[in-house]
Amino acid sequence: MNYETDAPGAADLSRAQNEAIAFSQDYWTIGEMSKRYDVSLRTLRFYEDRGLISPLRHGSTRFYDARCRQRLERVLKAKKLGFTLSRIYRLFQKNGAADLDIAETLPPAEIAAQITALERQKADLDKAINDLRAVHERTVMAQPLARAG
Repeated sequence: MNYETDAPGAADLSRAQNEAIAFSQDYWTIGEMSKRYDVSLRTLRFYEDRGLISPLRHGSTRFYDARCRQRLERVLKAKKLGFTLSRIYRLFQKNGAADLDIAETLPPAEIAAQITALERQKADLDKAINDLRAVHERTVMAQPLARAG
C-alpha cells in the first residue's frame, strides 16, 4: 500500500495541496495562463511537449511561475515576429536565451533575413486581400442585376 496515495483522505490532501499552490500569487494554473495570454489549453500543453515552457507539476496539475510566464511571453512574441516553434526552440538552446528577448539575441544578418521574409509574406497577404476585394465587389455588383433579371 502506498500510504501517500492509497490512504483514506489522500485524494483530499493532494487536492488541498494543489489548491494551496494554485492560490499562491506566484503560481498560475493552466486555466489562468490560457485566459491571461489568450491561448488554448492545448497550445500550452503543446509548448510544454516541445520544451518551450516547463511548468511545475504536482501530479497531473501544472503550475506556472513567473519565469515560466516570462518564457511564454517570449515564445508568443517570437511567433509574432514570424519565427517557427522549432526555430524558437533552437534559439533558446543555442543562445541560452530563454530569459532574453529572442530578437535581441539575433545577429543583424538574421534580423534582416527575417524582415525580408515578413515583407514577402505581407506582400502575398496584400495581394490576396486585393484579389478577394475585387471578387467581393464583382459579386456585390452582380446581385442587383440577378434580382432585376
